[in-house]
Amino acid sequence: MTAKRALDLIGGLILLLALSPLFPAVTLLIALRPPGLDGVLRRRVMAGREGHPFPILTFRTPGPLAALPLLLHVVRGEMSLVGPCPLVPDHRECVGEARRRLSVRPGLTGLWQISGRSELPWEERELLDLHYVDHHWLGMDLAILARTLPAVRRRRAAAGRTRPARLA
Repeated sequence: MTAKRALDLIGGLILLLALSPLFPAVTLLIALRPPGLDGVLRRRVMAGREGHPFPILTFRTPGPLAALPLLLHVVRGEMSLVGPCPLVPDHRECVGEARRRLSVRPGLTGLWQISGRSELPWEERELLDLHYVDHHWLGMDLAILARTLPAVRRRRAAAGRTRPARLA
């Protein structure tokens, strides 16, 4: 077992245990929505390491709570805590010369997330993912993990400032 896999396994298990009370709460909130929604979980097929497809599960809710079930994929070894953004198997980066991004597991967070995520043009996200693939090491993973929560908080604070005021 590599140090990266040990970090994923231990970190994923700790996060699963710490966040486990949220699973039934989110499930209940989704179940209480108006009828017509297709279940609590969304299932999509993504390209894993070496391009092997695997189904990922997310909650059918907007925001960061949707990603909670992805921790199960980290523990199972299909994903990593840190890595390139997961892509669908037929994405242009999963075929031909661009397949080098598939030499590592996709991650819950990565350089793309701590660098601006949705505010970045797609080309810049691709470059950040490829930089990670070419230069990753355990120290980089730890630095990215340490910067992830502050990056999410900054994005939320910025989104709160740009929302129009609600009328009473």
